[in-house]
Amino acid sequence: MAKKPKILAFAGSLRKDSLNKKLVKVAMKGAEAAGAEVTYIDLKDYPLPLYDQEIEDSTGIPENALKLKELMLAHDGFLISSPEYNSSISAVLKNVIDWTSRMSKPDETYLCAFIDKGVGLLSASPGALGGLRGLVHVRAMFGNIFSWVIPQQKCVPNAHQAFDEAGNLKDAKAQEDAMNIGKKLVQFLQKA
Repeated sequence: MAKKPKILAFAGSLRKDSLNKKLVKVAMKGAEAAGAEVTYIDLKDYPLPLYDQEIEDSTGIPENALKLKELMLAHDGFLISSPEYNSSISAVLKNVIDWTSRMSKPDETYLCAFIDKGVGLLSASPGALGGLRGLVHVRAMFGNIFSWVIPQQKCVPNAHQAFDEAGNLKDAKAQEDAMNIGKKLVQFLQKA
């Protein structure tokens, strides 16, 4: 029997009605159908200060960063849908990565929450490119912290009009493509 990967799914957005929260939930369906155990989290439930070395030096790593890091360590990979902010990564996603990359134990391996993790990327945007430019930076960042980003990705343009009331993509091909990111991530993790 194939390995049952554990995947942590989240959006790089805090907004309650985030298009990227909707999109990552579509990809989750594909991962679950392919046999993964998927945990969805909302980064709004883990508020963090902006990364500041002085905060870390004076009070240590914030409790929410430690919780997120433990969740990351407990999963084989990540499904992430991130908005594009000014052609790049969202501030909340970058901040989460910055805090969870910090060493929390003296004998810990640097970047242990990211080493050899599989990552599936998606983006939704009201714009015509669907957040494509931002994913270039997200992909590069994860590659540089020793994660394996699958080559497939899904960007949904005009996303403010793309979802139905149930949170599915109105376009059947787009729905299938988004679910396929979850499926491909599972297949990658099963081979790893």
